[in-house]
Amino acid sequence: MSRRRIGFWYRFAAVICKPPLVVLIKRDWRGMEHIPAEGGFITAVNHNSHLDPFAYAHYQYNTGRVPRFLAKSGLFKKGFVGAAMRGTGQIPVYRESTDALSAFRAAIDAVERGECVAFYPEGTLTRDPDGWPMTGKTGAARVALQTKCPVIPVAQWGANELLPPYARKPSLFPRKTHHVLAGPPVDLSRFYDKEMTPEVLKEATEVIMAAITRQLEQIRGEKAPETPYDPRRERIEQRRRTQAQTRARQAEGQSK
Repeated sequence: MSRRRIGFWYRFAAVICKPPLVVLIKRDWRGMEHIPAEGGFITAVNHNSHLDPFAYAHYQYNTGRVPRFLAKSGLFKKGFVGAAMRGTGQIPVYRESTDALSAFRAAIDAVERGECVAFYPEGTLTRDPDGWPMTGKTGAARVALQTKCPVIPVAQWGANELLPPYARKPSLFPRKTHHVLAGPPVDLSRFYDKEMTPEVLKEATEVIMAAITRQLEQIRGEKAPETPYDPRRERIEQRRRTQAQTRARQAEGQSK
């Protein structure tokens, strides 16, 4: 998408958001050559701060290919924010409803129109204690396999130092650097001729998440854990620990 087609609302959002972003964070932006100059594609991005959608959108805006984010449907109903979300062509996600699949249909339509759709495959802020990408949800893989479009893995780091996950107050000083590194398209061709089963989607998602993680390893200059943090597995383990502690207390009480 050329800058001529970015549109009023995206330009207006840039006028509002870019000045504070430029003041608050320095930029180390690499890999823009991997962002396709034309045609529809997906970017798959890690998520470690409530600020990083704005910082990443700034990076993407500067490539001339503005992203269409998938965002919670409630944001589209909030006055000016809702108007901006609708005006910039963001895609509402209706969780736990009969419209839950509409976001994927809208994302597919956007890619087929030649647009960029940005996915946060983790679905929420990472809960990994060291900020590494978690296991991903299958939405990005589903759209990628349906459209056979390029999937660009993008890692970012730095917005989380300005506003850590779930923190309420930013850490303004010293001034932080927002690092972004986009990589070459993820090769998903081996999945194209397969039935889109849950197993295939899971495997394709793991390939996408591994590519994002490799980009983040380059930014951070260190190795990620061998096994990505899995919130579902952690909840199961926490439940088991709680049950074991309960049984231990009950046994202790019976022995007295």
